[in-house]
Amino acid sequence: MALHDTESLQYLSLDDLLALDDARIEIMDGAVHDMSPVGVLHHLIAGNIFRILDAFVLQTGSGTVFMDGLIYLMHSETRGLRHAYVPDVSYIRTASIPGGWQIAKPFPGVPNLAVEVMSPDDKAEGVEVKVQTYLSKGTEEVWVVFPEARTINQHYHSQVETVRRYSESTQIDTSALFPGLELTTDQIFQLPPWAQQRDDAQS
Repeated sequence: MALHDTESLQYLSLDDLLALDDARIEIMDGAVHDMSPVGVLHHLIAGNIFRILDAFVLQTGSGTVFMDGLIYLMHSETRGLRHAYVPDVSYIRTASIPGGWQIAKPFPGVPNLAVEVMSPDDKAEGVEVKVQTYLSKGTEEVWVVFPEARTINQHYHSQVETVRRYSESTQIDTSALFPGLELTTDQIFQLPPWAQQRDDAQS
């Protein structure tokens, strides 16, 4: 199925989505959106988050951390997908994995944690829609990461304080999803020496 005609792809079925072998798309409110290629900084930051969370979760056995590429169907009807998101990093508690799910297919529900690393082409309103959709459908936390500003917004599903903002050298509250994990913004934004040199030169 060609991706050039966006109108023809409204309300894709799951079968239609899986037939798009070489396409990187998300579905927001039934509309198909291309996922733009991202730069090295984006991947370095997402990789830091994945490695830290994955190492901790492997020790605790509480669930599984996934890299970019896993599609979440967000409880959409598979005959006509309303939402299908691909977070940069995500986490699913073992207790949240539904019985009978065929693991070769996209995840039918939502992640317990979704991490969205912002790229220069990302529009704020689109990210806000995604955050609210994640939370309304049951995602416990959404972390929106801004690599250039070195800040993180941590959104919550059901607390009076719906968002916390973290900047330089700040410890992130991981108590709900990863109790016992000590995680700071410095760890998330740490770059390898070769990348740090280029980042410093461009500052």
